Amino acid sequence: MALSETYRKIAINGIWENNIVFSQNLALCPLLAVTGTATNGLGMGLATLVVITASNGLISWTRHLIPNEIRIPIFVLLIAVLVTLVDILMNAWAHEMYKVLGLFIALIVTNCALLGRAEAFASKQPVKEALWDGFMIGLGFTMVLVVLGAAREITAAGTLFANASLLLGESFKFLEITVIPEYKGFLLMALPPGGFIMLGFLIVGKRLIDQKLAQRKTVTIPAEAIPES
Repeated sequence: MALSETYRKIAINGIWENNIVFSQNLALCPLLAVTGTATNGLGMGLATLVVITASNGLISWTRHLIPNEIRIPIFVLLIAVLVTLVDILMNAWAHEMYKVLGLFIALIVTNCALLGRAEAFASKQPVKEALWDGFMIGLGFTMVLVVLGAAREITAAGTLFANASLLLGESFKFLEITVIPEYKGFLLMALPPGGFIMLGFLIVGKRLIDQKLAQRKTVTIPAEAIPES
């Protein structure tokens, strides 16, 4: 298989086919807790993306040095170190966003998807492929967080990317949009039950798209093309 084809398959797998939320139903705790706004979802997604990409690369790089019998505790330890670094950096450079996300940054270490990719992919593949896999898995997770956060934010408050300048800096203040002026809001969507409801709609939407794509791939053979016995 060509190298570019390998990277393409890894990208499709991470973003769509094996998305850790839509396909594996993992990381639902931070997903539902922090996606009250698209900005919060983006912040959590970027933090997770950095950790899973770095952990995949580090584990792939050291895979020949890690004893097979104790690989899982070592994987968890490496992931915990990276999460701690991200936690400290966010506290220093994006403190306002850090205060919003709070404990959920530290809880990235408990995300089963990180350990799952370390065991299933990074520990068996070269560094470049492992880094690409981690980046695509993280990107797919970030996209779900942002989409879910945007949908909840619009329906709950009528805004989009509220307080984006806290995460990305004042130059990104243009992202802060009032989608529905003078909107009184729908409180349910700002609460965890609203997150479950909106996530359900997104999962149904993905499955409908998958069905449409599968139907397009199905080749219908004309009756006249079938040879007579």
